[in-house]
Amino acid sequence: MFANLIYFVALLLVSPVVVYRMLRHGRYRRGANEKLFGLSKAAAHALTGGKPCIWIHAVSVGEVNLVRVLADRLQKRHPNSRVIVSSSTDTGYDLAVKLFGAKRVFFCPLDFSWAVRRAIENLNPSILLLAELELWPNLIRIATERECPVMVFNARLSEKSAKQYDRFGLFTRRTFARIAWAGCQNEQNAQRFLRCGTLSERIDVTGSIKFDDAPSTRETIEVQSRMHWAGVDPWHRVWMVGSTQPGEEEMAIEIYKRLRRSHKELRLILVPRHVERFDAVAGLVNRAGLKVHRRSIDSSLDQQTWSSDTVILVDTIGELRHWWGVCQIATVGGSFGDRGGQNMLEPAGYGCAVSFGPDTRNFKEIADQLILEGGALRVMDSSELQAFVLRCLDDIPISDELGRIARRVIRQHQGATNRTIEAIESKMVSRVAGVPAKAKCG
Repeated sequence: MFANLIYFVALLLVSPVVVYRMLRHGRYRRGANEKLFGLSKAAAHALTGGKPCIWIHAVSVGEVNLVRVLADRLQKRHPNSRVIVSSSTDTGYDLAVKLFGAKRVFFCPLDFSWAVRRAIENLNPSILLLAELELWPNLIRIATERECPVMVFNARLSEKSAKQYDRFGLFTRRTFARIAWAGCQNEQNAQRFLRCGTLSERIDVTGSIKFDDAPSTRETIEVQSRMHWAGVDPWHRVWMVGSTQPGEEEMAIEIYKRLRRSHKELRLILVPRHVERFDAVAGLVNRAGLKVHRRSIDSSLDQQTWSSDTVILVDTIGELRHWWGVCQIATVGGSFGDRGGQNMLEPAGYGCAVSFGPDTRNFKEIADQLILEGGALRVMDSSELQAFVLRCLDDIPISDELGRIARRVIRQHQGATNRTIEAIESKMVSRVAGVPAKAKCG
């Protein structure tokens, strides 16, 4: 009841923002019944087909990409069960549908007890797997009360978050203690889970699945078709700025305008993070005196010349991973403001010369490892970013060496997916094989 009260008060406080975004951008409307009231019996049966199910929750696009390999391999290992995936955002849901099909995807209920209880009762999951960390007290409590173990894979917990949980330990330690297993990305994260209340025997260090999920070659249909669409010539040096937030596109456009005068080979691709900003970013390009070629509505450039006065805008969802393979120079957005950065392993896996801004707290360990080994560069502002791009244009061997080192770092840290699956299966209860468990009272 206490958690419900907190959520209700929080919902009231943010309701003006929610209403504005619903009316202005159409957000939060989809899946409203599933979010507020939980899955109905009919919807749950459509997902599971009456089979035991393994429920994986991935909050948004990044986590959905993360679970792709894990979900498919668990499904192959457990053909008598149904692996289903939930997400909390529209973009995460859409990507999950694209990867797994609509019959295996649903919106996760908000953490109100009635919504969570209805979803769990109707799904009756054998196991609940949370990507990285989605610490929802009612979800974890009600699942464990029904003898459904809750496991966190690719688990991470920042020092800042750990301190906040410590501050409210009277309420949060019970939730951490209910976690049946946490497969942590490194020893530091493992110690934070232990400090917050997860039992030591339930914690393992498995490494980061993100390393396993990194691409390894540009010689794929997905990458080559996008190169063809973009009209990339061998002499082009393509700079891509991806997962951008407000302010980052303007910075990239101004740098591009300055550098293209002396470097005719330079081309720019922009990939905004959020759907509702696509039109605004297109406007920024036009106001800068440049043409914009939009992925969603414009025809291919393959039969034309991609001129330096044209910026490609990737205004679609779920393509970012493949577009990184089109560029030689990569800047990962969300890192020049206060958003904590986005996944830099995708461009690194292709061997791009990778840069990012000062705030990469969401990928702290990965960013630090790449920098330490010399496989990426952190730039603090527009001036340093321009210097980085200019160096990659003027000294191609140095640029290529950044990419080679990044790929080597990735290879050295791979194997987490296998370790995660082995650990999950070693701890899975007999329910996965279809043996029902009785729900506890209370």
